[in-house]
Amino acid sequence: MRNCILVIEHDPSVSRFMQLKLEEAGFSCIVDNSGDSAVDMAGQRQAELIVLDPDEPLKNGPEILTKVREVSPIPVIYLSADGSVDAKVNALNAGADDYMTKPYATKELIARIHSALRRHEEPKVIVDPAFTIGDLSIYPDRHEVRAGDEIIDLTKKEFDLLLFLAKNKNRVIKREEILEKVWGYGYAGKTNIVDVYVRYLRSKIDEKVGKKYIHTVRGIGYAARD
Repeated sequence: MRNCILVIEHDPSVSRFMQLKLEEAGFSCIVDNSGDSAVDMAGQRQAELIVLDPDEPLKNGPEILTKVREVSPIPVIYLSADGSVDAKVNALNAGADDYMTKPYATKELIARIHSALRRHEEPKVIVDPAFTIGDLSIYPDRHEVRAGDEIIDLTKKEFDLLLFLAKNKNRVIKREEILEKVWGYGYAGKTNIVDVYVRYLRSKIDEKVGKKYIHTVRGIGYAARD
């Protein structure tokens, strides 16, 4: 499961119901019936979002929010039976990211959790590729190949072959060497497997992108060229 949600709710039956619904939606969930763990979990980044219901007998919602905000920007969804403007303003000013008035639909709560997590998601940094063939970018650490902004979906062996060709760009490589380096010394299958996988790559990359990256050198083998 992904994205740990901390639920602060004094009523065990309500918190258990929320936990089940959140887990059904694919989240992991930790329940705290007192609010005592909010600051520690937020500060140690053990949760990605807090659902805070500080109604009776807790009543210390703004105080919990203030303490959490001192240690973390973790998103907090505030639940309360008080639908007054003042209550909403106080909670938002104390650091709540969202405010829902009870009773609420569980479906809406889950949608708001998704929305809050998206807003707080750290931007993904795409580093320079380790290898390129023309405008084809190959990222070994992520096992990813891109043609411009488009991701090319490859199997592991297709990726291994392309990566080996990219590492030896502009060098003509014999089929025997490719077989040894990509399939290994102990490979006992058909010797034309290199040709088969080059065709796979061409169908997924060259033909799709409209540009030739892998060139055949008759009687010898293959070369990757910009």
